[in-house]
Amino acid sequence: MVLRSCAPRLVLNCTNVGTRHIKYPVDKAQQRFYATLPRLTPQEVTSILQANEYAKDFDGPNSIKCYDSNQLASNNPIEDTRSEAQCLLTKGTLLGVFDGHGGGACAQVISKRLFHYISACLLPTEILKKYLNSIESDDRRLELIESFNDKVELVADIRELYQASFFSFVKELVEHGSTKEFHMETALENAFLRLDNDLSCEALMKLSRKDAARTLAVAMSGAVAVIAHIDGPHLHVAGLGDCQAVLGVLSENDAWSAKMMTVEHNSDNRTEVERILSEHPNNERSTVIKMERLLGQLAPLRAMGDFRYKWSKEILKDVVVPYFGESAIPPNYHTPPYLTAKPEVHYHRLTPRDKFLIIGSDGLWELISPLEAVRLVGEHMSGKVTLSPLKLPRKNMKLAEINEMLLQRKDGLKKKPLDSNAATHLLRNALGGTEYGIDHGKLSQLLTLPGEVVRVFRDDITITVAYFDSEFLRHCPP
Repeated sequence: MVLRSCAPRLVLNCTNVGTRHIKYPVDKAQQRFYATLPRLTPQEVTSILQANEYAKDFDGPNSIKCYDSNQLASNNPIEDTRSEAQCLLTKGTLLGVFDGHGGGACAQVISKRLFHYISACLLPTEILKKYLNSIESDDRRLELIESFNDKVELVADIRELYQASFFSFVKELVEHGSTKEFHMETALENAFLRLDNDLSCEALMKLSRKDAARTLAVAMSGAVAVIAHIDGPHLHVAGLGDCQAVLGVLSENDAWSAKMMTVEHNSDNRTEVERILSEHPNNERSTVIKMERLLGQLAPLRAMGDFRYKWSKEILKDVVVPYFGESAIPPNYHTPPYLTAKPEVHYHRLTPRDKFLIIGSDGLWELISPLEAVRLVGEHMSGKVTLSPLKLPRKNMKLAEINEMLLQRKDGLKKKPLDSNAATHLLRNALGGTEYGIDHGKLSQLLTLPGEVVRVFRDDITITVAYFDSEFLRHCPP
C-alpha cells in the first residue's frame, strides 16, 4: 500500500479549463516548451502504451468472451487501480475501475477489498455459514473470488485487520440475511457502504502509531469507482463519482451507439446537486457547493474514503488535526456528513446487439466522448480479426456463411490496428487521435511531459473493455 500526502486534490490552476484538460499547445510559449521535449520513435511510443496492458480469455459458455485492460500513469505513483475477478460460490464476473485522489491509498485498498464484500452480499445464508465454518475449522478454506492480474500485496498487519472487519460483516449477514428478500441493487449498495464504514472504524481504532498512520492515510484519501457485475445476460453497474461505463451497441444497420450505464456525480449533475443541498440547512446553500466543488474543495460529489467530509468536527479535531493540522477541516463545515459512498446502480439485460462494455476512469473521458470510445472499439473489433488465423466458430457452416466471414475479414484488413489490446487502442487514440488519424508528434509529446507538469495536461487513465458472446446471449432464455 502506497502512502502519500492525504490532502485532497484541489482545483487546478487556470491551465485547466472546465473539466477538460488542455491537450495541445495554445500559445507560442507552450509550443517552445514542447519543442524541448525528446521525440520518441513509434516503437518507443508503442512500448510505453503497451507496458501495462493485460488480456484475459474465458473458456466455456459465458456471456463474457474476454476482456482487455490497460493503465497509463500521470501521477507518480499512479492513483488509479483496477480489479477483475470471478465469483466462485455464485455465478458472475466482477470488473472494476477505481480512481483515487489525495493519494492512491484508498483506491488501492478498496480495489483489494470491495469484491469480497460484494461476493458475500450475493450469497445465501447457508453458503455464508459454510464459508464461516471453513474459516473457523481446520477444513480447507472456501474462497469467494478468483482475482486476475492481481499484483498488489497488503502489509501483513493491515491485512489481518481488514480480514477481521470482513469476517465481522459476514457474521452479521448470517444473522440478518435470512429475513430479507434479495435485491441485487441493495446488495451492491450494502457492500459499498459497509466497506466505507469499515474504513472509518479502522481509522478510529486504537492501533500502533505505524498502523494508525496507514489506516488514517486510507481514510483521508478518497476514491471514486465503477463496478460491473455480469451474470449471464444480467448486467449491473454500480458507480459513484466520475468514472464511467458505457455499452457498445451495434444496430441492425451496423451503426454503433453508446448506452451509458453510469451517471457522473459532480456539479454538472443538477439532480445530484439538489440532493446534497436538500440534506443541509438553507443557510448553507451558498457554501455546500462552491466553485463547482463540495465545500469548495472536492470535485466528485460521491466517494469512498474522504472522511474529512464525513466525520463530525469533534472527530476531525481529535483524530485528524494532530496529524494534518487545522487546514484538514474544510471551510464552512457545520452539518456533516457532506459526502456519501452510496453508489448509483443501473441494470441492463444484455442482448446479442450489446457487443462490449467499456469502463474507464475520468482520465479517459476527459479526452474522448463515450460515443467516440465505442466507435473506436467497434472499429478495433473489425480490424482485430485480421491479427489471428481464421477459425470457424462452429462446425457444419454453410458456404454462404463462410463467404460472409471472409468478406468481413477482407473489410477488416482496411482497419487493421497497431494494437491487439482494445484498451491500448483506446489509449493511443485518446492521446494522439485527430480527425486525420493518429498524430505521432502529439502522442510523443504527451508521453514525455516532465512529472511536474504532466498532470496539467492529462490524468491517470485506466481502461477495461469486456467483450460479450453474441451467440451465448442469443440463446439465453427470455
